[in-house]
Amino acid sequence: MSASTAPEWRPDPLLTIDDVAVWLGKPKNTLYAWHSRGKGPRAIRVGNTLRYRRSDIERWLDDHTDPER
Repeated sequence: MSASTAPEWRPDPLLTIDDVAVWLGKPKNTLYAWHSRGKGPRAIRVGNTLRYRRSDIERWLDDHTDPER
């Protein structure tokens, strides 16, 4: 038998609001406000906390990057 060459599946890391605030350089209150207004990166409610998929943050950043000049 040969070993599988398919890459091992790993879950997309869930980041805390503290992680995202540091990454984006924004206060946590700004992230909470964006979430309540339906703006900013997509968040997941886990119990009473917000979590963010790393891929959603990266996608949001790509979507909000100024075009090259």
